[in-house]
Amino acid sequence: MEEIRLHEGELNVMELLWSNKELAARDIAKIIKEYIGWEKNTTYTVINRLIAKGAVERTDPGFICKAAITKKKVQEIETGHLLSSLYGGSIGTFFAEYLKDRNLSKADLMELQRIVNANKYR
Repeated sequence: MEEIRLHEGELNVMELLWSNKELAARDIAKIIKEYIGWEKNTTYTVINRLIAKGAVERTDPGFICKAAITKKKVQEIETGHLLSSLYGGSIGTFFAEYLKDRNLSKADLMELQRIVNANKYR
């Protein structure tokens, strides 16, 4: 399966589908109009693009849409691209840069240590 890359506008539609399981395109358009201000045609264009990418499945009658890719999978793909493009694929470099100017609490440090220990021997 080809990696599905989504832009911010597409993620807005996907968030609705991930939280609602399935929605009619007309309902997606109403919600997006209310919260983002897109016109119906713009929303339908984005939905059709998501269908073409394989991120959304459409069923009829009613132009019912449901996510064909999980949020976790999209997060994995986008995180991988972020690490590759900005940090040369190095998670260590990412964490060093991200954490260097932050004041972490003892609880934050303990949580990070727990995560590292849980993934130490995979």
